[in-house]
Amino acid sequence: MSDSITVPAAFNGPLDSGNGGYSAGALAAFVDGIAEVSLRSPVPLDRPLDVVVEDDATFRAVDGETLVAQARAVASLELDVPAPVSVEDARAASQRYRGTEDGPFSRCFVCGRVRDDAHGVFAGAVEGRDLVASPWTPPASTADAEGNVRPEFIWAVLDCPTYFALYPDSHPMSFLAQITARIDGPVPAGTEHVVIAWPIGKDGRKHLAGSAVVSAAGETLAVARALLIEARPS
Repeated sequence: MSDSITVPAAFNGPLDSGNGGYSAGALAAFVDGIAEVSLRSPVPLDRPLDVVVEDDATFRAVDGETLVAQARAVASLELDVPAPVSVEDARAASQRYRGTEDGPFSRCFVCGRVRDDAHGVFAGAVEGRDLVASPWTPPASTADAEGNVRPEFIWAVLDCPTYFALYPDSHPMSFLAQITARIDGPVPAGTEHVVIAWPIGKDGRKHLAGSAVVSAAGETLAVARALLIEARPS
């Protein structure tokens, strides 16, 4: 494996930096097993980041002297995943998506409203439930040689919906600080799936959410726990 990672400009989250989930997934590839990735600074686009090995289970992505992200192996990820959301209900929920057409995430490659090639993960509220959902059909460009979605793209779609699960009535500036993900089975590209996210808890400016990729038949294929930190009031 290369001792560097590069996040292409096409895979931005904020306008000028990498999508947090995608970036975390790229670094998580160095970890054997379940990975927990902490994002320390905005991820540069189209620039190689050196990957420094701290020990057999911890890896740092650095941009010169700047620590960008750190990944470490964890023994397990235990989450109470809510009951599945049907494709039909996810499609209806996506019509309630609250993403805006301006602001720093409007051109995110996963959930940006004004981007023609976005993955269309527009997670909206599911009626009668405390979670958000969206259908997701991964494009062929995300697939590996076997036709399954590469892990970094799974991490990306596990990231974005957590914001809308945590902030159902507001749009505060809040960024992904840490994400832990577990991929349980292959996610075929070109097939419609459902992405869900739900709130877990909060402590001051720290907000915790869960997310999952679920097959149309209701099988959980991947799960994540995400920590978002709300920006301090200006």
